Amino acid sequence: MLSLPGSRRSLFGRSGRSRRSLLARIDWMLWGVPMGMVALAGVLIASTQRQASYADWYQHWITGIVGLGVALLLARLPLERLHPWRWPIYIAIVCGLLAVQVVGTSALGAQSWINIGGFYLQPSEFAKLGVIVLLAGVLARHPVERPVDLVRPTALIGLPWLLVFIEPDLGSSLVFGAVLLVMLFWAGMPGAWLVLLLSPLITAVLAGTLPWLLIGWIPLMGWLAWTSLPWKRIGVSLAVAVQTLFAVATPWLWEHGLRPHQRARLTLFLDPGQDPLGGGYHLLQSTVGIGSGQLWGTGLMRGALTKLRFIPEQHTDFIFSALGEETGFIGSLLVVLGFALLMRRLLQIAGQARTDFESLVVVGIGAMLMFQVVVNINMTIGLGPITGIPLPFLSYGRSAMVMNFMALGLCASVARRGRTGSGPQGRR
Repeated sequence: MLSLPGSRRSLFGRSGRSRRSLLARIDWMLWGVPMGMVALAGVLIASTQRQASYADWYQHWITGIVGLGVALLLARLPLERLHPWRWPIYIAIVCGLLAVQVVGTSALGAQSWINIGGFYLQPSEFAKLGVIVLLAGVLARHPVERPVDLVRPTALIGLPWLLVFIEPDLGSSLVFGAVLLVMLFWAGMPGAWLVLLLSPLITAVLAGTLPWLLIGWIPLMGWLAWTSLPWKRIGVSLAVAVQTLFAVATPWLWEHGLRPHQRARLTLFLDPGQDPLGGGYHLLQSTVGIGSGQLWGTGLMRGALTKLRFIPEQHTDFIFSALGEETGFIGSLLVVLGFALLMRRLLQIAGQARTDFESLVVVGIGAMLMFQVVVNINMTIGLGPITGIPLPFLSYGRSAMVMNFMALGLCASVARRGRTGSGPQGRR
């Protein structure tokens, strides 16, 4: 009997140590940052709908909980098991994107959703993650060591990119391009090649804004091709030809290939006051709302512009404006810092991954998330055109939320194997 108190103390001691051990094993950066943003976003979404006849802010929390559950299940699955399924996954996402063209539902000028029993599924969101898994498998087996190695991954991403682009979903199509470039670089592509791949876009911008700079830009790209490509004469000729083609074609396409409203959408962010009641309305109201928050914000559920719904689609693409108004510069800065810490953690996981396939998947997911963060915040504060890209974990959207958590689940799987897995270490 005298041993019972000691036994209880021993039991309680082991229980306390096990709880501390469990808490120590939780990846607080990987899970804490997204869940904190989901919790905050529910309040912000409720604030945007104070004058609405419905309130679905709580669905954001419900979707977040469902997404977290799916993510925790995926975290228990060794990522290598997905490697043999990369082609069936690719076929499934292509079929889903094709189905959108046939039976898809239109909203906000895009046919991007499929109605399944009252649940609106957006295949383009899940296509992002599926493409990342496929590209990781291809690049892990065929790293980018020669220019010809760029053909295979570019061709594979081309079909889903085209299907998303013609919905039309410009934002998601841009995400595909960003993911491809980052994963190619991580797979060994020289930085000079990355510049050459991006150079036509820069040439197009210069041709429409500062054409006199092309006198130096095009020869510079020719020199870069000469110093970095194996077939120097062919490389220089091809690089100069592509730059010249984009320089000549861009002004013509701008005038004859785009409709007036499309041109306005790309340039109004430079001066939204040109059309304050039309294309520039979103941006003007967004910047006013963010500016009114000043340093500390008006307080949650107290934003005047948010309450009166001056900003269209504020609960989705423009949720950052509600954040800026109600939490001010400090709150906005903390959210940006949270995303930066999340990206830092993803890079750590990628660097500690045991295989190239796992490392590439995590890097692709990081590129997908951070590109959306940068583009969304820039368009909200007036530093970029409005593209319709949501802010991960904050913008309302069930397909995007579940997909983002699925992506984190795959990253957690890599982190778990890299930290506690047995077997030979080092990526192969």
